[in-house]
Amino acid sequence: MLDVAIIGAGQAGLAMGYWLSKSQTPKKFLIIDKVSRVGEVWRKRYDSLVLFTPRAYSSLPELTLVGNVHEFPAKDEIADYLENYAIHFNLPLQLETEVQKVEEEKDVFSIYTNNGTFLSKQVVVASGPFHTPFIPAINKNLNPDISSIHSSEYKNSSQLQTGNVLIVGGGNSGAQITAELSDSREVHLSVGQKIRYFPLTIFKKSSFWWFDKIGILKATNDSWVGEKVRETGDPIFGFDLKKLVEEGKVHLHPRTLSINSKSVKFADNKELDVQNIIWATGFKADYRWIHIEGIMNEAGMPIHNRGITNKKGFYFLGLPWLHKRGSSLLLGVGEDAEFIAQIIESENKM
Repeated sequence: MLDVAIIGAGQAGLAMGYWLSKSQTPKKFLIIDKVSRVGEVWRKRYDSLVLFTPRAYSSLPELTLVGNVHEFPAKDEIADYLENYAIHFNLPLQLETEVQKVEEEKDVFSIYTNNGTFLSKQVVVASGPFHTPFIPAINKNLNPDISSIHSSEYKNSSQLQTGNVLIVGGGNSGAQITAELSDSREVHLSVGQKIRYFPLTIFKKSSFWWFDKIGILKATNDSWVGEKVRETGDPIFGFDLKKLVEEGKVHLHPRTLSINSKSVKFADNKELDVQNIIWATGFKADYRWIHIEGIMNEAGMPIHNRGITNKKGFYFLGLPWLHKRGSSLLLGVGEDAEFIAQIIESENKM
């Protein structure tokens, strides 16, 4: 019988494990994940991935990411850091273990996995917001001769066949992949709305340093500032893509509407024959494995207040705007984990 089961060994799960290890009352807890190695999710991302948060804002509690605090770490550096974090604090891990179902009966949670069933008094779901890659249904109309992959599967240009490439999706991942491929390919980028750019640095300081100083990073999800930031969404950090578009090295298109065999049609009614498509279209959350009534809304998303659900002992951690702008990022997940650890401690004393 565990006191706490943590589902997910990413940054949220590790931060949760750290705070539970510092609890005044010793806790028997376990961090469960289907990966074979801590940091594996980061290692599998595209080779050129660089964070837009500097090292100063890319660390978990009590272990600083080594290096120039104003520079931006690459994805393998973060992967190694997370693995070292688990080792440094001797966090208990159960890897290569996929959670298939969670049920609750008489205040005990049963966690069914491919490696048996775990029983726990409390559960923290720290599996993150990125579960199932989302690819629009129009992809089904694509000629099988066209290479088509989601950005989560993309590593480098060697996966693509000869010819041009269309990146669909205007987030920071799509922007970085577009910039990388523009060195060697005819590249097209399709976005659903006008791209907003924001500098990575201002007066030699990271944008996140300024966000911190003016209070944006401290703004909660229900504050006026928080609501405004959520409404506008994230910009593209840096001006590399903007420069490439201006130089004609990247061809910008409006929203992709339809696909007819080898031809893609955009919202301006223009068409393009493509040889490769990368869908930088994000992910869909999938919590169907949680079989507990009353904690999900009609859209299948968690109902919670700062990670606390209406089911005693069941929590969520690492979700976007769980509490603040950085709740799903390395810079903010530690604060949320500490809060939930305090709730767990207080409930055990009741």
